[in-house]
Amino acid sequence: MPSLALHHVSIITADLATSLPFYRDVFKLAEIPRPNFPVKGAWLACGSLQIHLVVHPEGTFRRRPFVDRNDWHFAFRTDDFDATLERLEALGFREDLPEDHPNYLLVSRIGLAGFPQLYLRDPDLNVIEINGAP
Repeated sequence: MPSLALHHVSIITADLATSLPFYRDVFKLAEIPRPNFPVKGAWLACGSLQIHLVVHPEGTFRRRPFVDRNDWHFAFRTDDFDATLERLEALGFREDLPEDHPNYLLVSRIGLAGFPQLYLRDPDLNVIEINGAP
């Protein structure tokens, strides 16, 4: 089989005006040119990969406002887990908030996978992992 490499992750959103600033500001992702598709959206650069936000209000959205790391999610890897955690905390994300709070963080400093992991949600309740994987 020919080799494969991940190109992008597509994330549905009900409201681009809320999701785009979240991904751009929280994760410091730069918006990149996107073809003029009939469906609204935005593309963001993430290293050599991309995050595609697609407006699709009829899509499959989570209903429960809780971090469930066993459910579908994607992960960013960071080379400085502690600095990333500090940045999120400076933006108002915290471990001591109620689990259904939009800025709740689930943090495993010594994750079962062998590296630190944290989880948060975007405005559409999509779960995002950030880890310090080697």
